[in-house]
Amino acid sequence: MVVNLSKSCLTGLVFVAVTFGSQSPRTEFAEFDIGIGIDLGLGGKPSTGAGRVDKAQLDHTLKSLAEIAIDNGGNRAFGLPGFDKSVEFIESSLAKFDSKKAFKVWKQPFEAMFTHVMTHRLNVTETESYVPQTLTYSPSTPAGGVTAELAVVPGNATPCNGEELAATGANVTGKILLIERGSCPDGTTFAGKVKTAKAGGAIAAIIFNSQDAFITGGTLTAPNPEYVPAGLIQRAQGLALRERALAGEKLIVEYEQIQVLENRTTTNIFAETKAGDPENLIMLGAHLDSVQAGPGVNDDGSGSTLILELFRTLDAKHVKNKVRFAWWGAEENGLLGSKFFTENLSAEEINDLLLYLNFDMVGRGYYGVFDGDGDTYGLAGPPGSDVIETLFHEFFESVNITVTPAVFTGGSDYRHFMEDLNKPVGGLHTGTGVDQDPCYHQACDGYENVNQTQLYYNTLAAQTVLAKLIKDGADIIPKNKTTEFRQSKLLFNSGNTFEFMGCGHDHDKL
Repeated sequence: MVVNLSKSCLTGLVFVAVTFGSQSPRTEFAEFDIGIGIDLGLGGKPSTGAGRVDKAQLDHTLKSLAEIAIDNGGNRAFGLPGFDKSVEFIESSLAKFDSKKAFKVWKQPFEAMFTHVMTHRLNVTETESYVPQTLTYSPSTPAGGVTAELAVVPGNATPCNGEELAATGANVTGKILLIERGSCPDGTTFAGKVKTAKAGGAIAAIIFNSQDAFITGGTLTAPNPEYVPAGLIQRAQGLALRERALAGEKLIVEYEQIQVLENRTTTNIFAETKAGDPENLIMLGAHLDSVQAGPGVNDDGSGSTLILELFRTLDAKHVKNKVRFAWWGAEENGLLGSKFFTENLSAEEINDLLLYLNFDMVGRGYYGVFDGDGDTYGLAGPPGSDVIETLFHEFFESVNITVTPAVFTGGSDYRHFMEDLNKPVGGLHTGTGVDQDPCYHQACDGYENVNQTQLYYNTLAAQTVLAKLIKDGADIIPKNKTTEFRQSKLLFNSGNTFEFMGCGHDHDKL
């Protein structure tokens, strides 16, 4: 670690009746009370009002979010009823848990582009049906779809514009172009291919993945008149179709996609302690929305559950530094809620913010702590991120849990705090790979998909780190005055429309 604290950051914690094995924590949990032996107050006396993490309460919150999805079309996605019901649930929970009226609670509405696929089908030679994956912001075909011959690019060429396509000798005019995904000079892996199809005169495009990993979708970032209707298929499917076409087989394709594109209003939800130093604001968040494909109980009902439990257990009247909780909207559509929030902060609000903690998928997989110092991946967060990493590591070491470093990909809501505001960031993430979560972005991401043990220990870790930051954050985290940094960053990016999607999505720009 880059940071070398003179003593354990977790000194003073009292662990009650805990016995652990040599490799992993026992399932007979002890309770941790962050109010015992830790000075959270302003007057120098230990606060004993903080509550203990309650496994039954975590379970109740998870089940509630899962049931909301079940009752509302199987998801909690932005622009659909399940998200609105999730907002109502969080609001009612905040009111119930804040009996001492120690918090200020508010919503921040904003508009975002809503997309929803009504129809998506792909048939080849009438008898072969495929399940195409969606490219968000693709244009729709006419009702009933289009029918045309499949065109392919000779050899292994992956053209990124009309000139490169013409140079291959491929005739795609009036046809449906099958093309391999690949990086283009504009930084995209999908959008450049769709534009190439349009430039060559194709009436639609089918992109097959460039890797064997199963692909569940992608994004074109925003609507664009240079696109044709386009969908995705798996690599093995695309290679097989290309081989048949190159061998001389005439493949007639029927393709239909009807995708709704319209602006809809959604919201972020915030809860902030009335007490505490407003010039050293500690912020933590999780996104409340799911993808349309599933209920999102791990992604990110688990993170929403974790921070709600931290809200419930916090002794909010006796905090040294002010704390703000955030439940973000429209993360799965491009980190839109956190982006809207950070873009609308005043200079004073930016400089009051001390740090941001993110909890996106914390209920299944490895115990992931963000690599704040960059020792593992070479991608460090702003100064202070290393300290946050150390705090989490010290907790997990104290309970004999092995930590896996998590890389800052920019694929979750910490991104705009880190890249646009230059604020220290950190948090937990349990992974999106098949080995970590085989139900990632799928209908099976329900209540049974969450490992209750893992969620419990991640909540304990977050509670412990939050307690330390409330008490000593202003002393151990460097305060970055970032107004000038932000202005220069925005000027630098003024011609760049690159945007990340959340949680490991593929990311494209115009």
